Amino acid sequence: MQNPKETIDEYIADFPDEVQQKLQQVRATIKAAAPDAVEAIKYAIPTFILNGNLVHFGGFKNHIGFYPAPQGLEEFKEELSGYKGAKGSVQFPLNEPLPLDLITKIVKFRVQKNLEKVKKKK
Repeated sequence: MQNPKETIDEYIADFPDEVQQKLQQVRATIKAAAPDAVEAIKYAIPTFILNGNLVHFGGFKNHIGFYPAPQGLEEFKEELSGYKGAKGSVQFPLNEPLPLDLITKIVKFRVQKNLEKVKKKK
């Protein structure tokens, strides 16, 4: 097993160039949609944190995995219907353009949900 990565840069550097480009696109899209979120590595994959976990993403042999929590997927299930996925994840194939506008919408939705969660606690 490889050493766990400590930064998103280290994580992305382990992939072939074309996968690195897609991972950087996802990262930049999340940063733009959630500028106050903090980057981390959790569960051995890149994670953005804002009042708790916001979204995770990761590179795989044939896809980019995107993990916006089940509620983030449920809200956009029609737009995501063309992609494989599971309860809390969706797979964007490497041989297709990334749906960056959709990723932006999902991240903004998750920011709103996390902020609502904080307000309820106060």
